[in-house]
Amino acid sequence: MISIIDYFEEKVNRYGDHPLLWEKKDGRFQPTNYKETQKQVIELTAGLINIGIEKGDRLALLSEGRNQWLIAELAILYCGAVNVPLSTKLEADQDLIFRLVHSDTKVIIVSGNQLPKIRQIKKELTKVERVIVLDSVDVLEENEFLYSELLLKGKDLLEKNPQIVEERKKTVHFSDIANISYTSGTTAQPKGIMLSHRNYTANVEQAFSFIDIPAHFRTLVVLPWDHAFAHTAALYAFMYKGASIASVESGKNQIETLKNFSNNILEIQPHVLMSVPAMAKNFRKNIEKGIASKGKFVSALFQTAMKYAIWYNGKGNDKGRGLKKITAPLYTLFDRILFKTIRTRFGGNLQFFIGGGALLDIDLQRFFYALGIPMYQGYGLSEAAPIISANTPNHHKLGSSGPILQDLQVKICNQEGEELPAGISGEIVVKGENIMLGYWKNEKATKETIKDGWLYTGDLGYIDAEGYLYVLGRFKSLLIGSDGEKYSPEGIEEAIIDHCPLIDQFVLHNNQNPYTIGLIVPNKEKVNQFLRELDDDLTSEEKSNQVLQAIYEQLGQFKKGGKLENMFPLRWLPAASMVLPEPFTESNKLLNSTMKVVRRKVEEHFSEEINYLYTSAGKEFVSPRNRSNLEKYLT
Repeated sequence: MISIIDYFEEKVNRYGDHPLLWEKKDGRFQPTNYKETQKQVIELTAGLINIGIEKGDRLALLSEGRNQWLIAELAILYCGAVNVPLSTKLEADQDLIFRLVHSDTKVIIVSGNQLPKIRQIKKELTKVERVIVLDSVDVLEENEFLYSELLLKGKDLLEKNPQIVEERKKTVHFSDIANISYTSGTTAQPKGIMLSHRNYTANVEQAFSFIDIPAHFRTLVVLPWDHAFAHTAALYAFMYKGASIASVESGKNQIETLKNFSNNILEIQPHVLMSVPAMAKNFRKNIEKGIASKGKFVSALFQTAMKYAIWYNGKGNDKGRGLKKITAPLYTLFDRILFKTIRTRFGGNLQFFIGGGALLDIDLQRFFYALGIPMYQGYGLSEAAPIISANTPNHHKLGSSGPILQDLQVKICNQEGEELPAGISGEIVVKGENIMLGYWKNEKATKETIKDGWLYTGDLGYIDAEGYLYVLGRFKSLLIGSDGEKYSPEGIEEAIIDHCPLIDQFVLHNNQNPYTIGLIVPNKEKVNQFLRELDDDLTSEEKSNQVLQAIYEQLGQFKKGGKLENMFPLRWLPAASMVLPEPFTESNKLLNSTMKVVRRKVEEHFSEEINYLYTSAGKEFVSPRNRSNLEKYLT
């Protein structure tokens, strides 16, 4: 068993001259190899020791993805200290204050873009002794130091004591805490997940159970580097194979960074990309928009090709089998004239995506598989460092989250904790070397989550006869009928969003109530497009009524007489629904940093609307209240 430091040095010795990091400087991506990265890590480690960092100290890292992110984390670990990685999406409010205070952070390493947040709240951070700024800034405030100054301090110390870093490194054990990674806030207060060095190195080893990547592969990481999925599956997994990691060119804001991402893909030509559902949906939207701009003939040809390719691919593990094999030349033709051109938008080298962060619906999986750049769904959570299962090129089944990683035990349990047989759904429970040490300063939550070494994930799923894991949603956020019967809402919510173009976000609610209700966020673009196609002679009220009627009819597809009537049990479909006055966003805290809806907070935020839907007036969908809320989305 080895620490992250042992693991990194092993890779330096083996792949020293290979590029490890790619960053855009002076208008082009430039590489930093494994040896040079190690040199910078050692200098920064010495600098941290020089300013008094002791083993076990907590240092927070708040920055966009860049070379210095990984260098800073490794330097913190070389010191025997603990990194507290923070999301750049956190605002200068209680969410950020809580994490820094709760972790007893002593030093904050921060980018120039994020520095204003720290300055706004620093009066609350009584235990923070220093702020190290990665970028040059015009004016430094009290206790602020430049990263470049710290490197000079490190070089000075190494000249006086060349063995100082080596001596500190020897004190680090694989069981030491490497990170305190905070949950995204789906509970009352975020919990600090303590992950050891071995949690990470074990999970990287497990990640390659059914997959391999060659040392020449590159990935471009657009996901936040503090994100558990990006952290392990990109940074450490690629390092493990001697491969390289490119950071997206940071913009002044998130929108600008996403624009840079499109250009950076063409420049770095990645072989693998990490994706989350929100990003996958955006990719698909842009591809379909580009196809539509080519005219009716190309659009019709594309739709025909997609339908054929989806049929040909099947579930993935039966692609082109049986009678399908006879039609293989047609698949090759569609690929040559359509799909290959689309793939060039991703740089030309892209072999596949790895999907994580949340459930990726099967339609998205089929779409990208048809294009020849499969999006392999995986499953994990931060408490497991985070990977638990994954589809891979040689072992995949669309709709599943893949086979369980090797050297990891998974069982499915009922509410009493009893193990269930294959094919029966229950809570996903996990045991292995990648399971967290516990929650920082939260023994109660630790005992509730880890029992006899088993991590109770709170996720609902089952394992099929072939050993593939299917994740169905949250085990502890089920719809609960008035008779106590339970049902997971996620599948219904995803299906409604997929089949109702006028709906952008949707949440079901039933907490022992007489019927299920729906909370609707309209798709602003589609709603306004629908309005433009209506008769100009109609009044604004009549137009709004027609939009509401259209939304109502789209929901009706799932009910008796609708074309999707047998998709879900009727009792879990909404008997009353409401258009909400605002969407779910990160700024109103109704989405977390991985773009998942925070159900508890939605229910709290819209408690008045939920109560209204259980009144006789609330059952009327084409109503003054829904008209008034709809107006907020009209341009």
